[in-house]
Amino acid sequence: MCRYRSPISCNPILFIPLWLGLAASALAGCSRSAAGPPDPDATPAPDSGPPAGPEIRFVDVTGTHLPGGSGLHMDAAAVDIDGDGDLDLAIAQEFRRNLLLVNDGTGRFSSQSAQRLPHAEHDSEDVGIADFDLDGDPDIVVVSEDDRIHELYGNDGDGTFTDEGARIPVQSVSNGLALGDIDGDGDIDLLLANNGQDIALVNDGTGRFVDETAARLPVRGDVTQDAMLGDVDGDGDLDLVLGNEGPSRLLINDGAGRFADAARNALPARAAPEETRDAELGDVDGDGDLDLFLGNVRFFVSDAALENRLLVNDGAGRFTDETADRLPQHPDSTVDGDFVDVDGDGDLDLVTGNTDGLDRTAPFRVLRNDGSGHFRDDTAAILPDTARGRCFDVEAADFDGDGRVDLYFSNRGDPDRLLLRTGP
Repeated sequence: MCRYRSPISCNPILFIPLWLGLAASALAGCSRSAAGPPDPDATPAPDSGPPAGPEIRFVDVTGTHLPGGSGLHMDAAAVDIDGDGDLDLAIAQEFRRNLLLVNDGTGRFSSQSAQRLPHAEHDSEDVGIADFDLDGDPDIVVVSEDDRIHELYGNDGDGTFTDEGARIPVQSVSNGLALGDIDGDGDIDLLLANNGQDIALVNDGTGRFVDETAARLPVRGDVTQDAMLGDVDGDGDLDLVLGNEGPSRLLINDGAGRFADAARNALPARAAPEETRDAELGDVDGDGDLDLFLGNVRFFVSDAALENRLLVNDGAGRFTDETADRLPQHPDSTVDGDFVDVDGDGDLDLVTGNTDGLDRTAPFRVLRNDGSGHFRDDTAAILPDTARGRCFDVEAADFDGDGRVDLYFSNRGDPDRLLLRTGP
């Protein structure tokens, strides 16, 4: 799961779908001066935390702003579906109808799935939004795992959608996807993160996809749970991080959309077994390159280490594991993490969606950045006690139109939660 990304990193070297510009505008404070890395002799411990700043809080408005009930929600994406200037939500559900929640402009949502989206029930794992057919409106893609049926819905121009699944020429056991222009031809391609060989689907410019896996990806049999595109080596094209059950991988783009394994040790493996569900790129230390967060779980790898990881980029796409110095830990499984400037101080904080094992609830967490890429857990000061669940996705965007970042937590088996920011 967890492969489509909202524009929480506020970094131009990440691929950001055009249709999430509204979410990006809420995060304008993320533009940062290119401060150099901290003096290693003066590195603070992770719990030293950021200096005191304006008090910020989030209020839980789930009961008044969301439709009732719960589902098997695996992923969500914030997008202006109907062109009315606010952010709606598309939600992927396992073996139930996928959902479209339409915003009234104040952050109150109503389900308009039946009116706008064809009814289908597949093992939906991940959802992505982009203008695949270049007609000026956002389309929807959903990938599935157990039943191997992927969905593509074309926007009719008014926020209603038509089934165009025949444009996806493959079936696969897919856990996630990444969207981006991998070959530099101006349209959005798809990368499917699979149980088995990952797949590269290249857009022909009209929203029809061609399977070019053999020519573009190394042959691998990994169980890949997440895929993330970003320019990690600063050469102007999109590279690929694959979060796996087992060692994760870094693939470097040759500029024409063909990927090869990065140099040995460019992405350090850990000694203990690892089950990664989320890979997240963002410039945490303000030095102008993309660093990497790996969110780890213990679902199917019984001896997997639960410690999340933070790897710092040297600017050339070589990463150093600086977890111990920079990232506080907790005992939960982290299924998703989003980099977002929660407190408006110009650096990227980290919001995580967690579970306790596969089936028990856990708190959501906010880790604040001190400006140099060192994080402190400020959850208790920022989030209400109700901010917990079996979270499989986090969406950070301005849902109520007040210019501040809000948080949506998509839960599997519990009600989703919407938290609106209060304070300065």
